[in-house]
Amino acid sequence: MRRSKVALVGAGPGDPELITVRGQRLLEQAEVVVHDRLVDRRLIDLAPASARRIDVGKRPGHRPWPQARINRLLVAEAARDRRVVRLKGGDPFVFGRGGEECAALASAGIDYEVVPGISSALAAPAFAGIPLTHRELSHSFTVVTGHLSEELESEGATVDWDAAARSETIVILMGLGRLPAIAGRLQQAGRDPATPVAVVERATTSRQRIVRGTLQDIALRAASMEPPATIVVGRVVDLAQSIASAEAVA
Repeated sequence: MRRSKVALVGAGPGDPELITVRGQRLLEQAEVVVHDRLVDRRLIDLAPASARRIDVGKRPGHRPWPQARINRLLVAEAARDRRVVRLKGGDPFVFGRGGEECAALASAGIDYEVVPGISSALAAPAFAGIPLTHRELSHSFTVVTGHLSEELESEGATVDWDAAARSETIVILMGLGRLPAIAGRLQQAGRDPATPVAVVERATTSRQRIVRGTLQDIALRAASMEPPATIVVGRVVDLAQSIASAEAVA
């Protein structure tokens, strides 16, 4: 009897061709695929036709799967001696709650492996022509979530925007719905209202769209955009004017 194993596989930022070779191989051997809602269907279809596919993603108008329930599902499927792939958008350990799933598996004595994926925090700026680091403009960058879980917010937890504002370049995930508040908060923390900002919608896909502005006006400029979107704040955003391959909207 083979040893049960769950593979937490990063699906990447959107384009299915950005999956890793290891991730593709595991999907092709999977007996169960537990996937997020926004994962490209072409990746899910890499699994054999006989594989069970379980959508645990959040969607408007539907009750989401609580994380504890997802954890129990992974343990239960692995306990049945099945090859399980937990297919997660981006990278499992970048705001993907992969750490919680690994802890649950380890507690249950289930073997697992983590297959890194390309996070939208890296891919979105790259596809928009924005280098996160630059010898003259940015020697560091910070990745921060714009949206905490309801559990954490109910306990009074908040993002440390004062600390984030001190970084030369800031990448914000899951923050589009709170963009006006985020832009205002960064200005309160000392960032110049004229600081360049870019919002990249559906990065790496054929539906990618880019809107640029400043902290002062980006909320208005990006009002028509929809998630998933990645926000980049910092002087490096201006470099996209000269090196981006994708066409941006004003």
